Amino acid sequence: MTDTLADRIAATLDRPVRDEVAAFARRLGEEAGGVAVLFYGSNLRTGSLEGVLDFYVLLPGPQRERIWPRVSYREWDHSGSRLRAKIATMSLAQFAQAAGGTSRDTTIWARFVQPSTLAWHADETARIAVLDALESAARTAARLAAAVGPDSGSADDYWRALFRATYEAEFRVEKPGRENAILEVNAAHFDGLLPLAWQADGIGYARDGTTLCPSLAPDERNRVLRWWRRQARLGKPLNLLRLAKATTTFDGAADYAAWKLHRHTGITLEVTPFRSRYPLLAAPGALFELWRKRRDQR
Repeated sequence: MTDTLADRIAATLDRPVRDEVAAFARRLGEEAGGVAVLFYGSNLRTGSLEGVLDFYVLLPGPQRERIWPRVSYREWDHSGSRLRAKIATMSLAQFAQAAGGTSRDTTIWARFVQPSTLAWHADETARIAVLDALESAARTAARLAAAVGPDSGSADDYWRALFRATYEAEFRVEKPGRENAILEVNAAHFDGLLPLAWQADGIGYARDGTTLCPSLAPDERNRVLRWWRRQARLGKPLNLLRLAKATTTFDGAADYAAWKLHRHTGITLEVTPFRSRYPLLAAPGALFELWRKRRDQR
């Protein structure tokens, strides 16, 4: 086990990725004028190139869009393989602020206390900034876990309480027990992470075997819970705003929808220039074509 949270995050951040993923990340980062690209999600865990690769492209300078991140979809033929990616783009500065829990966001720190790796970065300054942001995400998540978790319990008990709280604050439907699945498939990542994050955040704790007991003073616990209630009230409205924005700004939305449709039904819909440029206006015609093709399959 590494000695500090910074060591643990750095070891995770610097894990190598497949050459195809690294090449795609570099392409996305350089085309966007970015400084860093994070790779995360199930494909990071499995090493597979199937399905959709998940990237966060981080840009220099201040955040320009008030509703972030901007979401897009790309396909790229590389080394004989067709790679598909869903890309979230925002400024590194805004990412760091959200990771530290000082913005109104309820998603960034909860997402990036989970595994991710730095698939591409422009320079060492960018790498250090991303490292600092991911440390902040772990500290923010661990602090809330101490406040919403039990008086004492296993590390997994605290992580479960954290993820349940964040799921309830977001406008999305998770299957019951989703928090258990996250911990099970990422057991090595979470092993020993909570005490390191508490220590980095100045939260003392007692340990008896696998049972942990954080020494969060009542005033501090109340402060964290007040902060979380303010955040949680904005969670669903912010999610709705982001979904509304995505309906008009999701670059490559038609390609993404067509790929998902073919993957799940075997039906191919042609992505015409009109459908690509105006996915909402094209939706009725696409739905009629889908209905007709599904009828013909029967």
